[in-house]
Amino acid sequence: MTESFRRSGEYPEGDQHQSAYREQQYASSANPADSSTSSPVNPEWPPPPAYAPTALLTEPVSAAPRRRAKGPLALLAAVAIAAAAVGGGTAYAFQELAGSDTVATSSTTTSVLPASKKGSVAAVAEAVSPSIVEISATSNAGQATGSGVIITTGGEIITNNHVVSGASQIKVQLSDGKSYTAKVVGTDSKKDLALIKLENAPSGLKAATLGDSDGVKVGDEVVAIGSPEGLTGTVTSGIVSALDRDVTVSTDESQGQQQQQGGGSGQWPFEFGGQQFNGDTGSSTTTYKALQTDASLNPGNSGGALIDMNGNIIGINSAMYSAADASSSTAGSVGLGFAIPINTVKSDLDTLRGGSTT
Repeated sequence: MTESFRRSGEYPEGDQHQSAYREQQYASSANPADSSTSSPVNPEWPPPPAYAPTALLTEPVSAAPRRRAKGPLALLAAVAIAAAAVGGGTAYAFQELAGSDTVATSSTTTSVLPASKKGSVAAVAEAVSPSIVEISATSNAGQATGSGVIITTGGEIITNNHVVSGASQIKVQLSDGKSYTAKVVGTDSKKDLALIKLENAPSGLKAATLGDSDGVKVGDEVVAIGSPEGLTGTVTSGIVSALDRDVTVSTDESQGQQQQQGGGSGQWPFEFGGQQFNGDTGSSTTTYKALQTDASLNPGNSGGALIDMNGNIIGINSAMYSAADASSSTAGSVGLGFAIPINTVKSDLDTLRGGSTT
């Protein structure tokens, strides 16, 4: 007969003994006052499990200690977590953390507006207007008025090339009425885009969030903000009327200067559908795909923002038709405007920042 050996203090075998042991342990934990009662179990040996072990429901945790991210990596990870939690509102916060030259971008579903105000023209205007500026460009031909969109807190502004083409001096008026000088960083006449930057930019600039124009659909509601005829911060609304319209504009600097004659009330000539509007585009032209909108646009809206109802910039307003021979009773916007898709802007940004002057 094999002799059974048990270490001193080891719990006895058998269901009845184990049951009694568990009842004693439960009573001890339920009555802390009795915890001083001596236990028959040697403290060097752990008590038996209360139930039979079962299979893990999750993947086993590695025994190796996990290293915590440090420095900038941890900061970016924290920002990413915050973005997932609160949506588009973190786009601006990320820009502030990452640096003044970082552009905030978002998807088609991201909203920079509070959930309770989504879809409101007033809410879009309130959120985005601080990011829209009025641009006055002076050249030998005179002075033109256009618009622009602040894209970084460091003072970078996107506008149309024809707004600043040939300008010897550029003045920018912010939404708070304060004015600053700006310099041209880069231009791309083939896409009618220009990047300018404020000199001695103030702190606290609010940069717009650049959306995703590939997700725009015909019929989507939009808001336009700019400075038509020098009326700073004018807000209009409408819908996206069509996509991928072939719009042809001049790449000739002298054509850009035409609008500067007459105090900036000139028309920017363009071609669409085989016809010329607002004058002669000249012999040097370029064609780009544009968003068409019926939101009211007038001279001075050039370079301003076309915005979706989540508050994201989806286009830079660039061309609008206005009947040159219209009488005073019918003059004004006829609901035929065009905007450069914001994805075109984003793809061209590095070139503009590199100082291109094409």
